[in-house]
Amino acid sequence: MRVLGINAIFHDPAAALVVDGRVVAAAEEERFSRRKHGKRPVPFSAWELPERAARWCLEEAGLEPGDLDAVAYSYDPRLTEPGMDGHDGDWEELRTRYARRAPYFLATAQPGLDPGIVRHVPHHLAHAASAALAAPDPGRGDVLVLDGRGEAHSHLAGTYEGGAFTTFAAQRLPHSLGLMYEELTEHLGFLRSSDEYKVMALASYGEPRFLAEMREHVRTTGDGGFAVVPVDWGALVKSRSDDGRWTADHADLAASVQVRLEEVLLELARWTHGRGGSRRLTLAGGVALNCVANSRLAESGPYEEIWVQPAAGDAGTALGAALHLAWEAGEPIAPMPGAALGRRWTDGELADRLDAARVPYERPSDLAATVAGALARDQIVAWFQGRSEFGPRALGHRSLLAHPGDAANVERLNAVKGREQFRPIAPMVALRHAAEIFEGPLPSPYMLFVHRVRPEWRDRVPAVVHVDGTARIQTVAPGEEPLVSRLLDAFQARTGLPVIVNTSLNTAGRPMVDDPRDALECFGSAPVDLLAIGPYVVRRSEMFAGGGRGR
Repeated sequence: MRVLGINAIFHDPAAALVVDGRVVAAAEEERFSRRKHGKRPVPFSAWELPERAARWCLEEAGLEPGDLDAVAYSYDPRLTEPGMDGHDGDWEELRTRYARRAPYFLATAQPGLDPGIVRHVPHHLAHAASAALAAPDPGRGDVLVLDGRGEAHSHLAGTYEGGAFTTFAAQRLPHSLGLMYEELTEHLGFLRSSDEYKVMALASYGEPRFLAEMREHVRTTGDGGFAVVPVDWGALVKSRSDDGRWTADHADLAASVQVRLEEVLLELARWTHGRGGSRRLTLAGGVALNCVANSRLAESGPYEEIWVQPAAGDAGTALGAALHLAWEAGEPIAPMPGAALGRRWTDGELADRLDAARVPYERPSDLAATVAGALARDQIVAWFQGRSEFGPRALGHRSLLAHPGDAANVERLNAVKGREQFRPIAPMVALRHAAEIFEGPLPSPYMLFVHRVRPEWRDRVPAVVHVDGTARIQTVAPGEEPLVSRLLDAFQARTGLPVIVNTSLNTAGRPMVDDPRDALECFGSAPVDLLAIGPYVVRRSEMFAGGGRGR
């Protein structure tokens, strides 16, 4: 069975292809359009489809739109309730109308597609499937979904067992933990439905001195749900000024909301465990990208194992919707093979791109050793290898790399990317050494948990230690990422450190680099020393010295 999944209704439009129960391809539209998050989450953008992402998914599998057996659209307009709290009072009907007409929009965007094969999948069920059906041993375990909103809810708790999904609880709007966090994001001067991760980073600089007030505004209800009383944010802390500066008050407010979010998630997880009793909890929805909360759940919650969908935000519902239809049809579902589900280029294609750009490059005999040497000399490396990642994390395919032993590299990389200086940078670490350096859930291949850096290592890898003594790590195993593993080994041989700084290959406000042109544009516009693109390297000193070119 060939199923194309589509997310388009709110933000992060994306497409995913599942063939015979196996994930073949998945990509976000932003990587093609170069527009961050693809579009803004307003009702009158609901007609915008991930046209290029969907077309690429089909091309990757050698399919035409007419070859598909089903298309799964991750929103069911039949579940909306006109006029309900939590909807846009002026424009919600437009969003619903677009969702109803999605089969025809899709058929227009993908000539040859039969609109009759398009199925609407409830938004939170798509999220749930993206977690429980993509995890190892698919279709087993409890699941918790939390985000801003779906059709009429903001939360779903349930379990997969015996080939069926059972719903335990679903929180109706307007109560929403995700929307509350979005409101705080906006109050703190960031872009809502986009910059929530900045609030999480800022929270580490504060103390939760508004926690008592937040406990009054946010509480669980004892039936698997919760209540969120509207917060007058300005009565607690004035909005961040236009000059972009933040104060201790802003950090304290962020810390207070973060701690209360963690407390509520723990209560919801305990309630869900009491109903389901599984040893494993799978998580999805935008709130599941809060890696600090995920770590609190792993450390203090009732589950032995927690698995988080790498594309936990709305992009992941494209994958979940496709998996749901395949599973519903009785297809045997294979675990998600990893997050590297996007575009790739052959060595010859990359060389052709470099030649066309008239860029001087070389093909070293040992790429890992060459890059490790540059990193050991404290150079910054743009790393472009293999298939691009699905989801918001750079996981060693579209990354900026640096030396973790130089504390100044935090400021240096944030300046390269044009980011706020309070934001941390993350490490990749060889899995076999991870427990020596970091405390927390292992393995952690998708950067979805934070780990405490052991005291004896904090001065050795200061660039990756956040102000609270933690790091959001990516563990690397040779069988899963052989090239990155060789790079880590080569770097360790030169420095004694099995850790490399890894942040996304992009600049502020732009999507992660996806194709070779993106990589060259980023490399050319930012003070990066070396570009490792496939088996080739481009050196900044030669590129801007007018050096020769060749293979």
